[in-house]
Amino acid sequence: MDKTPLKGWNHVPPVPIKVSPFFMWPPRPLEMVGWIWNSWFLITEKLILVAVAFMSFYWFQPPLAESREFAFDWIAQMYLRNLVLMTAVAGGLHLYFYTFTKQGQRLRYDPRPLMKAGRQFTLGGQIWDNMFWTLASGVTVWTAYEVLMFWALANGYAPMLTFAAHPVWFVALFLLIPIWESFYFYWIHRLLHVPFLYKHVHALHHRNINVGPWSGLSMHPVEHLIFLGSVLIHWGVAAHPIHILFHLQYYALTAATTHTGFEGLLVKDKNRLALGTFHHQMHHRYFECNYGSLEIPWDKFFGSFHDGTIGADARIRERRKRLMKSGDQTRPLC
Repeated sequence: MDKTPLKGWNHVPPVPIKVSPFFMWPPRPLEMVGWIWNSWFLITEKLILVAVAFMSFYWFQPPLAESREFAFDWIAQMYLRNLVLMTAVAGGLHLYFYTFTKQGQRLRYDPRPLMKAGRQFTLGGQIWDNMFWTLASGVTVWTAYEVLMFWALANGYAPMLTFAAHPVWFVALFLLIPIWESFYFYWIHRLLHVPFLYKHVHALHHRNINVGPWSGLSMHPVEHLIFLGSVLIHWGVAAHPIHILFHLQYYALTAATTHTGFEGLLVKDKNRLALGTFHHQMHHRYFECNYGSLEIPWDKFFGSFHDGTIGADARIRERRKRLMKSGDQTRPLC
């Protein structure tokens, strides 16, 4: 298989892309430790969002007792907080990378500019369209799930976890939520690529062939319900309110960071904060590959993994041809 990097991109990271060493044989303990370290330390999205969840809970979250009854004031407070968080993250990244071009084209995957016009977009241009669906639908559904979960915790319908009673599990749950995300995201993403759901729901997200920070949570409301529904696992798996905040903030805010269009944030010419993955960037250009993430390599197990090489690209193109011959012509090709 040809391992030459793909052409047609402004930036391609080292290929072939590596998946989690936890799913390789024979076991590679040092690589496993390195994978966890690089995923969580020292400055990473995950660790930053754990801090955001704690600050949200202690400074900007209404007391749990207030959540026993639905009321406009505490729900509005949560909605406003989420609106500010999403605007700060997606808006801040857009200003940094695209408006002020602080990093130029360095570490940017796709050399093309974001679309300023296009009939496929609800509001004419890509950015305004993405902002509309992110803020009007995405933040609303995100907040609705938070409201539901806090109401359930306050009334004893969902099991509560405390640090005092289960300190090890309290910490471990932060590590496990991203793994659950990897498991859950692959399967709901494959579901959304079923022709009917793709045409009527998921195609809205795939208007973005070249993605920017506002693209990540730009989805149809039905997709928001499915995507953010991951948090419903806590009706069975005990969690502290901080875990609920982290779970939904991780899903919503990393949707913006992973769609930044850049591999990372450069500080003094070094990548100090990993952001978008080439793995998912290719999904937006080639569609029929890389449905999941790299933590649980479902794509590798089921033949839809594109590792960024010319050899893998030829295999994926053959896969797309077979899908087209089978009559599945709902997805655009590029």
